Amino acid sequence: FMELTLSAESGGENVSGIVHCTDEISNTVVLRSSLVYTTLSSQIRFVSAAAVAERKVLRKSGEEGGEAAAEGEAGPTAADLEEMARPLPPPPTKKSLEDREKRALKTAMEHMKHINDSATPLGQATFDKLLKACNSVEWVDGTAIVVLGEVRVDEPYGPEDCVLIRPGKTERERNLAMDSLNRVKKIIAHKG
Repeated sequence: FMELTLSAESGGENVSGIVHCTDEISNTVVLRSSLVYTTLSSQIRFVSAAAVAERKVLRKSGEEGGEAAAEGEAGPTAADLEEMARPLPPPPTKKSLEDREKRALKTAMEHMKHINDSATPLGQATFDKLLKACNSVEWVDGTAIVVLGEVRVDEPYGPEDCVLIRPGKTERERNLAMDSLNRVKKIIAHKG
């Protein structure tokens, strides 16, 4: 367990933790310390070795005391050391990173489908509001919005601009379609 005092140019703060590793190429020291608000994870801090003004070994691995304990300073407890000694999770595999990248690209492409360059800002905001509430929303004919495949909303995107695409053949279908129309009108009329 080590405490590093950073130079005044780097903030002059004291940082402490277990030296997890050092990197000679980037001239970096990696410290791992427990977090105050949880026992489930650790904080990893990268410190430029050039920014270290002073270093102090507070406790060597396996020691009960150490310099901090001898001076009466508050050093890490045995529980802190035990928690920090837990191994870090294994690094991600190349395949898992590629899968994560594919999912992120797919999500980004899906979100891009919802952006209409030819729509007005009000039109895009109305589309976003309907998408959040109804989930099945698409742009058609450049600036018209179709919601749930049943309701069409044209410019200027007010409640009075909502029309049914298919009114329905049976009484039940007509009632469901009117419910959808009324719901879309309420969503559009709602300010917020």
